[in-house]
Amino acid sequence: MSFPSRVRIVEVGPRDGLQNEPQTVPVEVKVTLIEMLADAGLAAIEAGAFVSPEWVPQMAASGEVYTRIDKRPGVSYPMLVPNLKGLELALAAGVREIALFAAATETFSQKNTNCSIAQSIERFATVIDAAQAEDLRIRGYISCVLGCPYEGEVSLETVAMLARELFDRGCYEVSLGDTIGVGTPGKARAMIERLAQDSPVEKLAAHFHDTYGQALANLHAVLQCGVAVVDSSVAGLGGCPYAKGATGNVATEDVVYMLDGMGIETGVDLDKLLAAGRYISDFLGREPVSRAATALWRKRAG
Repeated sequence: MSFPSRVRIVEVGPRDGLQNEPQTVPVEVKVTLIEMLADAGLAAIEAGAFVSPEWVPQMAASGEVYTRIDKRPGVSYPMLVPNLKGLELALAAGVREIALFAAATETFSQKNTNCSIAQSIERFATVIDAAQAEDLRIRGYISCVLGCPYEGEVSLETVAMLARELFDRGCYEVSLGDTIGVGTPGKARAMIERLAQDSPVEKLAAHFHDTYGQALANLHAVLQCGVAVVDSSVAGLGGCPYAKGATGNVATEDVVYMLDGMGIETGVDLDKLLAAGRYISDFLGREPVSRAATALWRKRAG
């Protein structure tokens, strides 16, 4: 059994996590959270998204958030960009790395982006071309890789096709999203084994939601396949506005605790990460959705 010696964690809480919150999170709270996460040693932090404020109101002030962050050397702050309008806003804010996405089923693609899979490929190709002209780094996402809220089972051939398209067009990395958290270790492993036939495993990232409590087990399975990049959300924040019942991404605290226990380096200070999770959870008025965080806080309270 072989595992990577180091895993890069991409923190998605400030974007994928907070986008699904019912209450407004002020700019200053988001900025403080992002800076606390950077202080904890996270070197990639999704800071927001340039999407329609009508559909995702929590991301409305993403440009202001980005410009107010005290950006640290060696830390990237990617912003989600769905179309050319979003890219224009990102460039105006000085963004140097973007993320874009496609869905692995036709119904989710229509619900999420109001276009077919084929149309989404054309759309992200246009955004990628424009972003490359500005020398931006580009990360790709694929949603619903292990299950769809509308269609159920997902074709691995479609996931593999989308991954190839994103890599071929210039994405440096592709994140595989189990958006509704229905995946299990065997299915997660089978997905990576299929994608490995024509995509570089070292450039794949795992983005697993924990709806059915399978996220850590799924991560353990894909790490054995050579995946060494994990998306996670501080305090287990999140969900998906287009997938009813989906809970948050796997909690960053839980991922770091597991990897620390396995002797796998992350560069993340767990104590500082706990403080960041407590900060945003206190603002939201609830406990962190992280078993490791809950256990460690209770232990310290004595």
